[in-house]
Amino acid sequence: MVAACSRRDRGSYLAIAGFAVVCLGVGWYWSLPLWVAGLYLAASLVCFVLYLVDKRRARTARRRVSERTLLLWGLVGGWPGAIVAQQIVRHKTQKTRFRRAFWLTVVVNVGLFVTLSSPAFDEVLGQLFSIR
Repeated sequence: MVAACSRRDRGSYLAIAGFAVVCLGVGWYWSLPLWVAGLYLAASLVCFVLYLVDKRRARTARRRVSERTLLLWGLVGGWPGAIVAQQIVRHKTQKTRFRRAFWLTVVVNVGLFVTLSSPAFDEVLGQLFSIR
């Protein structure tokens, strides 16, 4: 059974919607390869499953998925799946230290996404690796 969403929970879903807008903007102004969407989808699915596994193991007192693993998968692009899993199974939503670290990984991921997608980054790489 899914609990009713609080205002904070709706804000989490807004982060996903906001990222979708950022992706559309990046794709509109700078060409964005389709594989990037596939990478985020795959990482989100893995992250979603990891949260489900961790929740199940927490209930059965078995060895848990480490917070470091959950945060790493969020950092590499799985954070949208993590948000959905957090809200559906109500997992990792109360631990303040984890939530702060999680949102930091989201900010870092989105920042890297925009930076690595920008034409300016391509120019910097071209200058660094140009053969003269």
